[in-house]
Amino acid sequence: MAITETRTLPPKFIETLATDYGKQLTGLTAQQMDTAKYAPQVAGQDPYQTQAYTRAGTPGQGIEAYSPYIAAAGAQGTAAGTTLGQVSPYITAAGSQYTGAGALTGPGAGTGAGSVASYMSPYQQQVIDTSLAEFDKQAAISKLGLGTQAVGAGAYGGARHGVAESEYQSSSDLNRARLNAQLLQGGYGQASGARQQDLANRMGLGTAQIGLGQATGALAGQQQQLGGYQQGLASLVPQLQAGDIGMLGQLGAGQQAQAQARLDATREQERMKAYEPYERLGYYGTGVTGIMGGYPGQYQSQITPNPTPLQTAMGIGATGAGIYGTLFGGNRAPENIQRFDPSDIRLKTDIEFTGQSPAGVNIYSFKYKGDDKTYQGVMAQEVPWASIKEDDGYYVVDYSKVDVEFKRLH
Repeated sequence: MAITETRTLPPKFIETLATDYGKQLTGLTAQQMDTAKYAPQVAGQDPYQTQAYTRAGTPGQGIEAYSPYIAAAGAQGTAAGTTLGQVSPYITAAGSQYTGAGALTGPGAGTGAGSVASYMSPYQQQVIDTSLAEFDKQAAISKLGLGTQAVGAGAYGGARHGVAESEYQSSSDLNRARLNAQLLQGGYGQASGARQQDLANRMGLGTAQIGLGQATGALAGQQQQLGGYQQGLASLVPQLQAGDIGMLGQLGAGQQAQAQARLDATREQERMKAYEPYERLGYYGTGVTGIMGGYPGQYQSQITPNPTPLQTAMGIGATGAGIYGTLFGGNRAPENIQRFDPSDIRLKTDIEFTGQSPAGVNIYSFKYKGDDKTYQGVMAQEVPWASIKEDDGYYVVDYSKVDVEFKRLH
């Protein structure tokens, strides 16, 4: 008994589009892509960053920038201590001068140290004795002159002569006493003045010594201030240098980020250029898939082959197409039945990528939902040139159009 089969085929232009898409995809994926053009690149350090790193690692500019100032502060502190030690002798000397001056503040009586007598000239008595001896000599000459006058007057030895000599002697003795007193008074005044001058000198020296002590103490204070100033610099200079280094680092980081952005932009441009044919072909494939899934059959053909003895024996000659249609969908030719398999990703679970075919088609292992057996095959959505949308909305794959074998793994 002959079998009559009716096939509903897609329009020729759809088959042509699918065939063209498959050829383009095979040709495109067969070409090795040069990924070096869009490989990730890292921008090098900017000169500002290099300068910041160099300054940070240079002694005196970054590391140990405080060191010379700390050393200078220590030197000033040591000098200040030494200078303060020099104040004490001046204070001691001033105390000695004031002590000596205190001994000269009394009346100066007596003959001990600090008395007026102690300031008398050691030649004072010699001067007095010499002056009195000269006075006596001159008095004797004057007295002799009286006698000569008396002789000339013829009155020598008379009463008048005696009275004259007596008066002269009294006057001479008085004058001699006055001269002695004047000489003594002059010596005392000179000694008293010397004593007062010594007092003033001692007070002045004490004051001068105190002034020197104060000046030395002030110098020590200035040295301490210089030490404090150096300590301040030891804190300030590293901060300023750290600020400069940080600013250089920030500027360099900004420049490096800009350079990195340019590298990334160039890399993305190269990547887009490399993938543009794939994206364009993907749009092409999506369009073909949409047409294949939604365009109705345009023509029908009938084939009436004779049943084989086996078909006759099994009684499936007239119903074979209906059985296969029930299993795999009713709008396909019998010779294609065994090459079509449900491959819609929505029907599968436990999907794992296992590799690619020579033509670049992704190969997966998977299970059908509700079935614990594992199969090998493709995803219908990834091979639109070999996929057909069934009436139930799911896709099946014609494995004769892909270089991947559909098989059960276990």
